[in-house]
Amino acid sequence: MTDETRTLFERIGGAESVASLVDAFYGRVLSDPELRPFFENSSVDHLRAIQKEFFAAALDGPVMHSDLDLAHIHQGMGITRAHFSRFVHHLIRVLEQAEMIRPGDAMDVIHRISTYVDDVTGRAGSSGD
Repeated sequence: MTDETRTLFERIGGAESVASLVDAFYGRVLSDPELRPFFENSSVDHLRAIQKEFFAAALDGPVMHSDLDLAHIHQGMGITRAHFSRFVHHLIRVLEQAEMIRPGDAMDVIHRISTYVDDVTGRAGSSGD
C-alpha cells in the first residue's frame, strides 16, 4: 500500500499512535491555565476516549460512534478562537515531538482539526467573526 492509498490515520501510525498523541496532548492541554477550566468537571479518561474517537474520525480512521456532534458538545462553553488556537498550538507541539510522524502528515493533521473551529467555538452557521 502506498502513501497515496493509505489514510492519514494509517500514515501517522493508526490507533496506537493516536492514543499516544492524545495522551501527550491532554497532558499539555490540562496543564494550560487558560484551557484547564474547560475540563474541570469532566472525566479525563472520558475526554481522552472521546478525543481518540474524534481524531480517528477526523483522520479517516475507524469510527466507533458516528454521533459526535462537536457543536452540541461545546455549546455554551464560551470557547473562543483564541482558546482554540491555544489548543491547536499544543497539538502542533505534540506532533513536532512525535518522531514517527512526517512533517507533511503533521500539517495535514493540523489542517483537519482546524476545520472544526466553528463547531467548537459556536460559530457554525454564523456569517462572521
